[in-house]
Amino acid sequence: MQKHLLNGYVDQQTIDGACEYMNYTAGLLRSKGHPVIHIKDVEGAEDVNDDGIGFIPGIQIESGDTVVHKTFSNAFWKTELESILAEKGVDLLVVSGFAAEYCVLFTYNGALERGFKAAILQRGIVSTKQGAVQDIYRDRHLISYPVIEALVELG
Repeated sequence: MQKHLLNGYVDQQTIDGACEYMNYTAGLLRSKGHPVIHIKDVEGAEDVNDDGIGFIPGIQIESGDTVVHKTFSNAFWKTELESILAEKGVDLLVVSGFAAEYCVLFTYNGALERGFKAAILQRGIVSTKQGAVQDIYRDRHLISYPVIEALVELG
């Protein structure tokens, strides 16, 4: 969820709602020592630290979180994401963010193609295209934050 991709394209209420679900879920995962990984699209950027391509203020990023830079829609393609997940012992990915029909979907599929289990965070994705979020919810595995709460309590 980056400034240059969202500002002016998605209404603020939709962004705020998704951020609330993403931040709550990330907090649950952090509280039990699970990794939280943020994907930053740097395609075409001259400076990957340019504030213009930074994360929106609504996304809470903690010091222990990992940021992976990508230049393709699939966050696994030509990045270190797969090795980071393997190193951290992750087998289930909860995918959230923007854009539902591009980066979210392609990263979800990339996870499955690499043998990871994956689910889309319910109410944690946004799109500029009407119906795209509902299409993802209909066609892909979903997970809600109450289920994540129960899973992290199990250990």
